Amino acid sequence: MGEGEREEFLRVARRAKDAAAGLAPLPRAAKDAALHRIADALVAAASEIVKANEADVARARENGTSEYMIDRLSLSEERIAAIAEAVRQVAALPDPVGETVRGNVLPNGLELRQVRVPLGVVGMIYEGRPNVTVDAAALCLKSGNVAMLRGSSSAHDSNTALVQVMQAALADTEVPADAVQLVPGTSRESVKHLMRARGLVDVLIPRGGASLINSVVEESTVPVIETGVGNCAVYVDAAADVDMAVEILLNAKTQRPSVCNAAETFLVHADVADAFVPRALEALRAAGVTVHGDDRIRSYGDDVVKAGEDDWYAEYLSLDIAARVVDSLEDAVAHIRTYGSGHTEAIVTASQPAAKRFVSLVDSAAVMVNASTRFTDGEEFGFGAEIGISTQKLHARGPMGLPELTSTKYVVTGEGHTRG
Repeated sequence: MGEGEREEFLRVARRAKDAAAGLAPLPRAAKDAALHRIADALVAAASEIVKANEADVARARENGTSEYMIDRLSLSEERIAAIAEAVRQVAALPDPVGETVRGNVLPNGLELRQVRVPLGVVGMIYEGRPNVTVDAAALCLKSGNVAMLRGSSSAHDSNTALVQVMQAALADTEVPADAVQLVPGTSRESVKHLMRARGLVDVLIPRGGASLINSVVEESTVPVIETGVGNCAVYVDAAADVDMAVEILLNAKTQRPSVCNAAETFLVHADVADAFVPRALEALRAAGVTVHGDDRIRSYGDDVVKAGEDDWYAEYLSLDIAARVVDSLEDAVAHIRTYGSGHTEAIVTASQPAAKRFVSLVDSAAVMVNASTRFTDGEEFGFGAEIGISTQKLHARGPMGLPELTSTKYVVTGEGHTRG
């Protein structure tokens, strides 16, 4: 990638920065009207978007891409209608911009308010699914941010068509058309330009597998919010209701195994192992799940694969799960602290002290008590939508809704106050 393409990127980024200044002060009504215009435009252009998507799908098949990944890539008029409806749902959500987080009158009479403001230009780096192009743009616009989008090269035609439709829709609104931008180019260098656009891009949010997220975190000079990697564990305590534990484990692993809040490990207290493990293995076997277990788990089933060190770290995103017998709640927590990704952990127990102990010791974005890990989700939490699930601690942690796409500023109002 030559200097010319770098200059093209910088031109796009500067337009995004200028658009951010025009977008930030707009009232909710202007942003909602723009989102509804985008939704209508997507439906109207569905056939053209599908045609662009068919080119991506054809290339993916030529490259031997799995049918599962092709399904994630594929768009239909029905899927586009669902994407448009999701945009309308974002429009219906409360606008966080301008909300007072806290405020008071100081002893000297100054009025102090901390209010929510947009982050500015939000860069998104993501894999596969072109629906993220629209979802991310809608959430950014609603929260007053410009979206700089870099999807995978496999979806380039689809993403180009979607962004063109959104930009054309915005041209007839108060929202600047440059508020939605596609990063030019399909090479790795184009991603690097986005990661190093400090001063033009305010924050980066990567969505994808561990290798993508680690690469962005390690190579970016723009601040990054880590999202998504989920090595989630279910701990079955000595005081667990076995029926409940089996139901929760099965749901956490099999309800949708390819997502970041699916369980990848289960830990069971030795005191309940005889009652729980055979039942769990039977249920998982029936659901097509391969269990990778330690020697104590393997003693309960001939079909359990011997777990290696890599299995404890694994985010399988498939019908596989690692399993271990532990001798105490503290041993379970030690395992999670060593191998977990800080996403979501669950305890199944009838003991309130055990639940409180687990919650206090586990350092993850979400901790479930007698509930599936699958509930860590913006919509399930009542946020309406999310741009990702943060597994870091600064700025945002857990499902990121509209408020997490804002920063704050202090507004101080006086009556001629001067400081002595």
